[in-house]
Amino acid sequence: MKEQFYQYIETLQDTITQKLEEIDGKAKFHEDLWNREEGGGGRTRVIENGNVFEKGGVNISAVHGPLAPAMQKYFKVGDVNFFACGLSLVIHPKSPMVPTVHANWRYFEMYDQEGNTIDQWFGGGQDLTPYYLFEEDAKHFHQVSKNACDKHDKSFYAEYKKRCDEYFWNAHRHEARGIGGLFFDHLKDSAEKSIEDWYNFVTEVGNSFLEAYIPIVEKRKDLSYDQT
Repeated sequence: MKEQFYQYIETLQDTITQKLEEIDGKAKFHEDLWNREEGGGGRTRVIENGNVFEKGGVNISAVHGPLAPAMQKYFKVGDVNFFACGLSLVIHPKSPMVPTVHANWRYFEMYDQEGNTIDQWFGGGQDLTPYYLFEEDAKHFHQVSKNACDKHDKSFYAEYKKRCDEYFWNAHRHEARGIGGLFFDHLKDSAEKSIEDWYNFVTEVGNSFLEAYIPIVEKRKDLSYDQT
């Protein structure tokens, strides 16, 4: 599963960055390959100072090694090894008429000292932060997210939308960060859903990202605005 999902996010990173460059028409992503001393590495891609996008990153990583003591305590495990991979992105547009977007899709495994997998799960989500709210854009983003969820379970959208609203609630300001979207974590093998089922769901959401975001960018990027 870890190889399968990492290959998926490699391809998804290529697909997303290619489309964002096409929309921008000027800026290109700068790629940085990095290695983690303890094991693994990643591929960071940053775009900046474009016609449409002021700055953004679409990054993938796959890291592995002994689980740190603090994480052992958090997960209530002993000396285990782990593997984690994922794609994380944030896009900040130049125009305030175009919303900022965040997304993340990830996979995690833990192994005992004999190398047996003792736990594995998926997590992730996507959410939108407009500066000027267009109701039709909010409806579009959520409808695409709901369509992706509904293909796998009709209860997913309401559940994961609620989790997103709770996760991105700014308690000190008593307001939400943006209009939400989806947030899910610890999607594990169960009697109802296998890990393959969760893979199919998470990749469905990942595949829906461009459909959810790009039409909004295209519709709003050329709207006029002033500095006030």
